[in-house]
Amino acid sequence: MLVGLDAGLLLAELPAPVTADRLPEIHGMVMVLGFLGALIALERAIALRRSWAYAAPALLGAGGLALAVPGLPAWLGQLLLLDGAIALTIGYAVLWRRQRDIPTVVQVVAAGLATMAALLWLRVDVERIVPLLLAFLVLTIASERVELARLSLPATADRILLGAALALASAAVATLVAPVWAGRAMGLGLCALVVWLARHDVARRTIASRGLPRFAAAAMLIGYAWLFVAGLVWLGVGDPVGAAAVDASTGHSAGHSAGFAWLAGSAAYDLIIHAVTLGFVMSMVLAHAPVILPAVLRRPLPFHPVLWAVLGLLHVSLLARVVLGDLAGLTTPWRVGAAGTVIALLVFPPVIAWAVGRPPVARRLVASGRHTE
Repeated sequence: MLVGLDAGLLLAELPAPVTADRLPEIHGMVMVLGFLGALIALERAIALRRSWAYAAPALLGAGGLALAVPGLPAWLGQLLLLDGAIALTIGYAVLWRRQRDIPTVVQVVAAGLATMAALLWLRVDVERIVPLLLAFLVLTIASERVELARLSLPATADRILLGAALALASAAVATLVAPVWAGRAMGLGLCALVVWLARHDVARRTIASRGLPRFAAAAMLIGYAWLFVAGLVWLGVGDPVGAAAVDASTGHSAGHSAGFAWLAGSAAYDLIIHAVTLGFVMSMVLAHAPVILPAVLRRPLPFHPVLWAVLGLLHVSLLARVVLGDLAGLTTPWRVGAAGTVIALLVFPPVIAWAVGRPPVARRLVASGRHTE
């Protein structure tokens, strides 16, 4: 994560601790596969309860780190990411043999998209595989939400999920040969999927509760909103990569086209990527971390209101980046927003570590709602 955030600062032309030349080029792959992919793989390894399953997160994490080391060839990190994605796909396939349910099938499909992206990255620019990477993240999270919300879903949920997953995966692959029309299909698919998920998600009810359930629900619903925005813009633009290339040829950069640029040029490219990865995916990570981490750490993780500050900083910063930066074309707010999202992601692990280290009595008081410190 640190490598990816450092690269993000460099892309925003902000001061960064490390300034290696290739860091900006690897930002997307490090964040999606080296960080988020490793997190997903770690969760699956814990579910499998097999020591070999930990090869996937180890390889993905090592690949992200190898890409950042100046003395190492880029192909080494690329191959490690590819091996990690293959290991993740195998892990999901083994899990499917155990469970044989539709959400796991969708996760196999999603991991296959990640593997395809890692393989293609050996020969093509990362911009061309962005749809594959985003589809990997969206389908993985969507399938996990269906797993967790079975009681509130209709009997046809599995078939709907599988159909949506196959359609979205097909559109992502098709962007390699027909980027405009396949891109519009991607946008339409994202909008339809998120409307269906939000309609049936238990978060719509738990938002009225208190403590951790309310926090998780808010994070998920905000994430759904960002995913819908990304889908809507993608539907309008068609091929954000091609639009960004045209925009760059005219001299505009960093996601700022002249005038009203919300459906044009690199602004749309920047908006779509970060609405999905930061607005949707990271919001889901924040929502699920207080639930998943106790199982990983084997220690209780009490909810504390300070988590609201982290969530708020993430989304206010992203909103500034999108509205004032991508839409209005203002450079300074765009950079401030980029810096704010980096800060939000940096402070989240220490906040979690602080919560885990709280005294047992304080934990009980926080859990009961009588201690808000």
